Formats: sequence, C-alpha cells, structure tokens
Amino acid sequence: MVPIRGIMKTLEFNGRLVPRIGQGTWHIGDSSATRPAEIAALRRGIELGMTLIDTAEMYGAGRSELLVGEAIAPLRHRVQLVSKVLPSNASLDGTMKACEDSLKRLQVETIDLYLLHWRGRHLLRDTVAAFQRLAEQGKIRAWGVSNFDVDDMEELFAVPGGSSCAANQVLYNPEHRGIEYDLLPWCHRHNVTVMAYSPLGQAGSLLSSAPICKIAGKHRVAPAQVALAWCLCRPLLAIPKSGSIQHVEENAAADGLELDGEDLAAIDSSHPAPKRKRPLAML
Repeated sequence: MVPIRGIMKTLEFNGRLVPRIGQGTWHIGDSSATRPAEIAALRRGIELGMTLIDTAEMYGAGRSELLVGEAIAPLRHRVQLVSKVLPSNASLDGTMKACEDSLKRLQVETIDLYLLHWRGRHLLRDTVAAFQRLAEQGKIRAWGVSNFDVDDMEELFAVPGGSSCAANQVLYNPEHRGIEYDLLPWCHRHNVTVMAYSPLGQAGSLLSSAPICKIAGKHRVAPAQVALAWCLCRPLLAIPKSGSIQHVEENAAADGLELDGEDLAAIDSSHPAPKRKRPLAML
C-alpha cells in the first residue's frame, strides 16, 4: 500500500525529522525527452512524503540540479535538499564557488545538506573550513561526506571542525554489505547519519535477485520494495533513484513493508554479512 498524505517513517537528522526513504537523481536530467516525466516523478515522491532529494554538481554536469530546481520550485518549503561538491573543486575557494553555482542551478538560497562527493587531492581542513563558512553565511544548514571509509572518517574528525560532519553517504545494499563490519557501527557511535545510495543495486541489479523476487511474491509487492525494506532494517536513510511515477510509488510503498526472520535469512543466505574488513565499495 502506498502511504497517503505524505506520512512516512522518519529518522532524526541534524535536529529535524527526515523521511527514511528519499529520492536519488543520478542520471536524471540527462535527456530533454524524459525531463517532464522525471519532474512529475519527483513531485509525486514529495507528495508521498519522500521529501529528501539528493543530487550533485557532477550529475549530468549540473543538469540534474537544474531539473531538481525546477521540480521543487513550488514545493521548496517541504523539501530537504542534498547536493555535493566534486573533490576537484573542494579547495576552500573552490568549495565556496561550487556551492554558489549549485544554489543558482537549484534556484534556492540554502542547501540543507552539502557533501564532499569523495576524497580528492585537496586538504580536508580546507574543505571543512569552507563548509563552516558556508554554514555561517546561511548557504548550507549542515555538511557531510560521501564514500568515506573508517580511516577517512577518523582523519576527518581529527581536522578542526571535522567532528561536525552530519552524514556519510555510501553504497549499501544486500550485494554490498561491507559497511556493516565497521563503518556503520563507527558512524552510529559518532552520531553520523548513514545514507545508502544505490539501495536497489547497480542499475537495479537486485530487482532480478532470486531470493528478493521470491520474497516479493510472498508479500505481493515489487522487488524494489523488498530491497528497500531490507536496507531500512538498519537505522539509516535510503535514496533510491526515482525516474518514473510508477517507480516512485513502489519505493514509497516500501515504507510499510515489514520483513520477517525467514525473509532476512533468505537474503543472508544469498548475500551474506561480512565477517572481516572489506574495502569500501563505490560506484
């Protein structure tokens, strides 16, 4: 069943309640032919309560941010907006300029959460200093990182102001469970919210997974709902890509799906939990 009136389960983040299922926009905005459908899908997601929207300056070289800006224009007061700075731009001055450019494309005055997309050549202390300045100027409400492993997080927290990191966005789904061994517990201990990108697998690979399809049949739901419900067994946020109204509605419906012990055991059998440290997986 699709949630009504935009009521969904939430997680406290940075002093605010945010929906545990958001909307990702990687590869959205790339084609003018699909633009109207993608805007309609994002707006439908907001209507259903998926008010956290994730984008980045990298996505489509800014085209995703332009599309998101258009989609949320009449609904900005309802949206928690996330964007990211490329590591090549993450010097002190470069981060400031990149944020200004994102704000213009998004047609907003403030980004709710601004992330360093992955580690690059610029010093973390310079990126953090830029984040702090942007927060003081009211251009961002919070900042965080993406694709940071435990050693990266420890280095970040050793930088002046680094412990103010609010979130770490990483690849997480049944096919990529490495973060369960150390990164997920580390982030929870340090009050860093984990955001799971590609929760349906690379290019939706989990939608054809035999155990997930079997569980979907058992509950009479779509495989995407099973994959998302599995992610949400952990205290984190998930941001599946939302490209069509049908997929948005399937994603939203995962909010009400409860997997039982038999379901979880079947997924564990096919996609076992890590028993040792694994390199952080990235897309």
